[in-house]
Order: sequence, then C-alpha cells, then structure tokens
Amino acid sequence: MNIGSLCKREAVTIDQDMSLHQAAQRMRDEHVGALVVTGAGPEGLAALGVVTDRDLAIEVLARGRDGASVSVGTLISGRLVAVAYDATLSDAIAAMEGEGVRRLLVTGPAQELLGIVSIDDLIDVWAGDMARLAQSLRKAREREMRGWLPAIDIEGVPLIPGDIRQAL
Repeated sequence: MNIGSLCKREAVTIDQDMSLHQAAQRMRDEHVGALVVTGAGPEGLAALGVVTDRDLAIEVLARGRDGASVSVGTLISGRLVAVAYDATLSDAIAAMEGEGVRRLLVTGPAQELLGIVSIDDLIDVWAGDMARLAQSLRKAREREMRGWLPAIDIEGVPLIPGDIRQAL
C-alpha cells in the first residue's frame, strides 16, 4: 500500500493573504484540520506551507493574537514537508518523525500536489491492519481447537470446541 492510495486527493487550500479567522472558518466549513497555504511562486500559484487547527489554537488563541487581522502567511514556516505518492507507510512515518509534523503533502511524479495525508490517516490504516491480524489469530486458534479436541455432546447436540461459546 502506498501513500498515494491513502491521501485525501482534494487538499483544501487558502491564499497566504487571507486572515487566520478566515482560515478557521474554512477549516470548519470543509471539515478539515489543515489547509495548504498557496501564493505566487516562480511558476505561478504554488504551495507555500500548511496551517493547521493546532497552529491556530497554539499560535493565535493561546497568545491572544487577533485572528481577523493576521494573515495565514505569517503562520507558515516556508518549509514544506512532502512525500512522493509511491512512498510507503514506513516512509511517511519516518518523514513525520524526522520533521516533527503530523501531516505531509503528497506529490506526484512532476512534484505536483496530489493531496495531503495525516497521522490520523496512518493510524487508521495501522489499526485496521492490527484488527485483521487479531482476527487471523482468533480464526487460527479456533481451527486448531477443532482439529485437536474431540467433538462433545451437550443435551444431544454435537458441538465442536470452537462452538461451545455459542451454545452457552
């Protein structure tokens, strides 16, 4: 599984000159926790950074800044952290860990923005994989019990050991 198959393909953007208040409204309206900040680049419109709900809470609200008069561009570091669409889950985790970020931009072969992937997305995949592994272990254990223990008879109903729970 690669990151391109996990990322949200429609990264929500906001212009760097918009206010932090407008960014918060956009996050609420779009039901997202991060916006890709865009502005003029050498070849036209370009991704300049990412602003998150956490940035707004820590850098704006907690510091008593006025979100209506401060632009989004003042909050970004100018350092984009991205992974290629064909990166693995491990690659993405290493990038997040190495850069200390919770979200990564996902880029295509020509370095174009394809989407965004969050640590929550990776945890969802990992949790699903762990649940499937646990189910596999349960099924293997039940199969082993059926093969190793003789069938028993409860009130005239023959049961195999894996079915005992259902009869009780």
